[in-house]
Amino acid sequence: MKAKQKLCSRCEDLKFIWKNDAGNKYCKECWMIIKSSNADKKQKVYKPIAQRSSKRIKEDKEYSLLRMKYLTTHPLCEAKIPNVCKVHSTDVHHTHSGSDRSTSYLKDDTWKAVCRNCHNWIHNHPKESRELGLLK
Repeated sequence: MKAKQKLCSRCEDLKFIWKNDAGNKYCKECWMIIKSSNADKKQKVYKPIAQRSSKRIKEDKEYSLLRMKYLTTHPLCEAKIPNVCKVHSTDVHHTHSGSDRSTSYLKDDTWKAVCRNCHNWIHNHPKESRELGLLK
């Protein structure tokens, strides 16, 4: 059975109908044009989700100031891991991690001034770090 050509609703030519949309019949070329023009209109614009809450932004500003003061008063690495340490501290390591971190985030008695190499080692070797008292 051969398909019959019918009148396209857009170009009004006798063609093979590709799509019947809400009673309108479209040939393949016209349907592709309609589909591409509607794709731009139908696309929803989503508002980006804020990465941090206003409370967290305020805490981070306070932490940044405290961190700078802490690193200036503790210029040497406190971890001193043999064959890893680079002597000068660049990072603040939080000895309390996980769910406890939010309660001790701004308390400098839970911090250690460490070099980047020691900091990476601490997080890559949690069992040994706990034995050395660098993680709790």
